[in-house]
Amino acid sequence: MRTALVIGTGLIGTSAALALSQRGVVVHLADHDPEQARTAAALGAGTDEAPDGPVDVAIVAAPPAHVAAVLADAMRRGVARGYLDVASVKGGPRRELEAMGLDLSSYIGTHPMSGREKSGPLAATGDLFEGRPWVLTPTRDTDTEVLNLALELVSHCRAVPVVMDADAHDRAVALVSHMPHLVSSMVAARLENAEEAAVRLCGQGIRDVTRIAASDPGMWIDILSANPGPVADLLADVSADLDETVRALRALQSSDDAKRLEGTAGIEDVLRRGNAGQVRVPGKHGSAPRAYEVVAVLIDDQPGQLARIFADAGMAGVNIEDVRIEHATGQQAGLVQLMVEPKAAPVLTAALRERGWAIRQ
Repeated sequence: MRTALVIGTGLIGTSAALALSQRGVVVHLADHDPEQARTAAALGAGTDEAPDGPVDVAIVAAPPAHVAAVLADAMRRGVARGYLDVASVKGGPRRELEAMGLDLSSYIGTHPMSGREKSGPLAATGDLFEGRPWVLTPTRDTDTEVLNLALELVSHCRAVPVVMDADAHDRAVALVSHMPHLVSSMVAARLENAEEAAVRLCGQGIRDVTRIAASDPGMWIDILSANPGPVADLLADVSADLDETVRALRALQSSDDAKRLEGTAGIEDVLRRGNAGQVRVPGKHGSAPRAYEVVAVLIDDQPGQLARIFADAGMAGVNIEDVRIEHATGQQAGLVQLMVEPKAAPVLTAALRERGWAIRQ
């Protein structure tokens, strides 16, 4: 791949363009808003000048509702040897293209499983996709050359290729992305009119649950409009669980011992099923989840504190597998939770204590 045309210079399109430009690919940028394309070009993602002739690959990074129309226009103009899109829904756009009677041998649907709560070219980074799954949905009609171009794109972006059927992909992202976003938004909505005294008690748990609710509603309307059926089916299942959980909680309020036992069993059931589902979430680098020991360190909210902790851990020969930070309410301090291999926890604890860190048991 020597040349590419990125159509749509939002977060995903500009991030892909940055990654390709950094690998020496000549990238041309286009957008329905020329100012956005100029912004992406100023960031080093490529040039907003049109290519002189067909490029190797055209990457359509438009909202799902517009993907088919943008692809069809590009294909009819013959702007590239191969065409792909990066929309979060795959089955619908392909069916739209088929209905237009287009030859789809030069097209492959793809979806990088990465993003941020922020949108637009200014939120883009060249390493956005690094280590993340990038789904490819070839069919029997897909040219080998086009599949190879898609694989080359994934390689340039340092992502991990995953081949799936388009409709299976849409059901999967409904489960692991679209439905969770709506549930997060519903939880966050409870905070909108909550008393300030209650909101000030927010800890890391509510931050984790509501983080993705900060995303742009307009973008999510586009996504959900393209995949409503599978998401609705999943939410119906969640709704049934909610109904059962509400009944169980009401039973716990009863003065009748039998009803309280029934309520306890109902709550235990949903919590245990939650445990069983959570352990299936892939761990570090997509491997099977592992149990880590937590070493909790109290720190002041001052520059260089985290760097010192990581440096001291490195001097102790301990690899930090993961890290979380819980900020103290109303204080310039926080709790850093360092996740390490169980056998490394006592080594790290002793080393950090020796260097003056306050360890919370």
